[in-house]
Amino acid sequence: MAKKAPKKKARKRLLFLGTMSIGIILFTASMIGTNLVEIYHKYQEKKTLEQEYLALQEEEEKLKVDADKLQDPDYIARYAREKYMYSKDGEFILRIP
Repeated sequence: MAKKAPKKKARKRLLFLGTMSIGIILFTASMIGTNLVEIYHKYQEKKTLEQEYLALQEEEEKLKVDADKLQDPDYIARYAREKYMYSKDGEFILRIP
């Protein structure tokens, strides 16, 4: 019986170390998986924000052009006539459907 005790201890030790190793491996794998999912979501968010950024840059360019045009008094007069139906003195506005 004296020889069986070391085998049982060795078997228990291997079982404990194996269980701990599997636990550590599973924990590490779950952390890596969680981080990969988070990285994927951040990548998707980055793509969406880049598209939004490009759209905002285009809008900014259009607004800059409009702001430059609004510095011209002739453009302002024409814009007011077209948009708000203003007229010059002696000018009649006919709305055609």
